[in-house]
Amino acid sequence: MTIFCGPANSNHGRLREGDRRFVLYDKAGDPSEGSAGMSLLRQIQKDRIVPSLRAWDLLSIALSIICADTAERRNKTPDGWTRQVALEIAVGDPDFWNNNKSLLERQLKFLTTDRWQLKFIDLGLLPEPPKRPEYPDRDCVSLLSGGLDSFVGAIDLFSKGKKPYFVSQVSRGDKCLQRKLASMFGEEPNHLQLNHNVKNPGKNETSQRSRSIIFLAYGVLAATALKKYKEGECVDLYVSENGLISINPPLTLARIGSLSTRTTHPIFLNLFQNLLDAAELKINIFNPYKLKTKGEMLRKCKNQDTLERYASETTSCGRFIRRQKHCGRCLPCLIRRAAFHKWKKEDTTDYIYSDLSKNHPDFSRFDDVRCAAMAVASVKSEGIDSLATTNLNAFLMGDLAPYREMLDRGIRELGEFLDYKGVR
Repeated sequence: MTIFCGPANSNHGRLREGDRRFVLYDKAGDPSEGSAGMSLLRQIQKDRIVPSLRAWDLLSIALSIICADTAERRNKTPDGWTRQVALEIAVGDPDFWNNNKSLLERQLKFLTTDRWQLKFIDLGLLPEPPKRPEYPDRDCVSLLSGGLDSFVGAIDLFSKGKKPYFVSQVSRGDKCLQRKLASMFGEEPNHLQLNHNVKNPGKNETSQRSRSIIFLAYGVLAATALKKYKEGECVDLYVSENGLISINPPLTLARIGSLSTRTTHPIFLNLFQNLLDAAELKINIFNPYKLKTKGEMLRKCKNQDTLERYASETTSCGRFIRRQKHCGRCLPCLIRRAAFHKWKKEDTTDYIYSDLSKNHPDFSRFDDVRCAAMAVASVKSEGIDSLATTNLNAFLMGDLAPYREMLDRGIRELGEFLDYKGVR
């Protein structure tokens, strides 16, 4: 089976039985087809920015990857996880992307542990430039999710005199918060909010291990539209994420490989940088916090007054979109709560499951809480290598000592919070 993705006028030929098609940047013309990116295109046109050709291509590729990741069900595979994904994508420069598809296939394999087979054809989207284009006069791009880490990143950039252009993936409950946070850092326009709006005619695969590639594609698109980029300068793209979540070591042996997400893992970001370099896109990706725990990010933030005032309004929960509240017991919530505890500031976030000391499946015996406690105990007795070895690679990451030290501090930070909450 092959998944075909491209604008409505792209020619993929006749589909065979079992093949699927997604229309990019427009409505699907048939109930059997999926779609993605229509509202995204409208927003970019509304903001009158002018990205480069290869940035448009990268966006089309990222949208197509999200379509395939949504459409291909893991439970239909022999091992219940690893998929064989054949994907054909319409782009503006198919020769370049076919010559460099191995770079993409390699990073997708790392992100999802699937086997990806990519093919690129002509007739990709390149919209007509607006009559009165905007070239935002900003000196860098920063991803702004509405989460605590990206908010700290924004504060620190602004405190250093930077003028970031913020880019957000909109999800239910985050749009107004993202606007509010961005409005604190300079005059508008300084914020691009996008939503991929993937619509799959079948049942969705929910694991979504490839999602970070669309966020990065948004950032690249915005970076190539800046006045600074148009004048021939390199643009820095900041992806602010604490090191513990970036490495995301499996807390138990049951969560190896891509069962734990790798959305901002240093290896993936390095592979993505290699792709940008090959595409001659003058953009440098940075995660300034790859060697810091979340608690260290809070304690060392450059503007403590602003952070203390708004930190509890940010979102971190892996399930926030479902209930519009923090659950308080998933791993992102636990790391968030541990960071506040390390920071020694009041956490006024409204958590559904606040009291983790209760010996009940909803509280201290919930899977993530139990796994976190087991990880803390393992590190105490055996050292950080009991968790970290599967997610660290000296050949691809260089000296691993700083990463091990950061992970050890991060797990201990988590342990201090669990002990404070009475989780044993």
